Parts: sequence; C-alpha cells; structure tokens
Amino acid sequence: MPRTSLNREPVWAFVALGANLGDAQQTVQDAIKALGELPLTSLLTASRLYQTAPHQALGPDFVNAVAKLSTRLSAPDLMQCLGSLEQKAGRTRSFLNAPRTLDLDLLFYGDAVVQSDRLTVPHPRWATRAFVLWPLNDVAPDKVTPALLAAVSGQAIRCLTEGEGAGSKGGA
Repeated sequence: MPRTSLNREPVWAFVALGANLGDAQQTVQDAIKALGELPLTSLLTASRLYQTAPHQALGPDFVNAVAKLSTRLSAPDLMQCLGSLEQKAGRTRSFLNAPRTLDLDLLFYGDAVVQSDRLTVPHPRWATRAFVLWPLNDVAPDKVTPALLAAVSGQAIRCLTEGEGAGSKGGA
C-alpha cells in the first residue's frame, strides 16, 4: 500500500496512455479503467482514443489517450502504481522506444515540478508530441494552446472514437 496519507489533499494528475502490441485499443481502454481503481484515486475523465504512427519508436501504430485523475497518492507512489499496471499488461523494456503492450506516462501532477532520477514532472516531452497534445486537449484544453497544436501538425494522428472534432489531424 502506498505511503500516502488519507489526509493529503487530492491533486489532479494527467496520465498519457499508449500501446502498440496485441489488442492495443482494448489494452488502453482496460488501462483507463484500471487507473480509476488505483488506491486513493478516481478517474475524472478520459480522452477519446487516437491512432498514431510510432514517433521516435518502432513497430505498429499506437493507440493513445490521456486520463485525468484525482489522487491522494504522492507523485512517486502514483508512478510506482503506473509501473505496476504496465507490468501487469506485459510491458518489457528490451530497448529504448521498443514496441510496448502498455506505456503510461505521468504528464502533470497538479502544479508540481519534480526533477529526480526516477521522475520528471511535467513530462519533459509532453508539448512536442501530437499523441499527447490532442488527447490532452480533450480533457484539459486550458493546457494546450493553438501554437502547441500547430507545432505538431506534421505528426499524423487519427481519432478512433466518436466525438467532437473526430477525424484526421496533422500530416498525412
């Protein structure tokens, strides 16, 4: 059980989800549900699912999403829980940017800035990846500016689930 106290004020955390092995769409949907079942954590909302080509990675296309959580877990405890979910989904780290059954990245933890050997928050590359920005725009449009979206317009991304703005975005 995490060391976090029940007396801790809840914090909004944003988690990016991605998968490109197996039934990636089902894996991401299952992971979204599992995030809401973490100790001291509630799932507030999740983005639509998006399909993207691997970005600085190998393998088949990815399915991506972003989840917004309310949690009383500390940032390190939340990261530990995310790692456990990746392991349960069969994640292995055979080489840098290897294809993966599930990838969970902590994008934001409230307004915290954390820099350690094991954790960097905000995520250092969140603003350079269409597969993060478009789903994040679904759940936290105040964090995503038109300039950020314009900067990733060359990265192809396609919405897989219905909703406002569904369709192809970015380069072909």
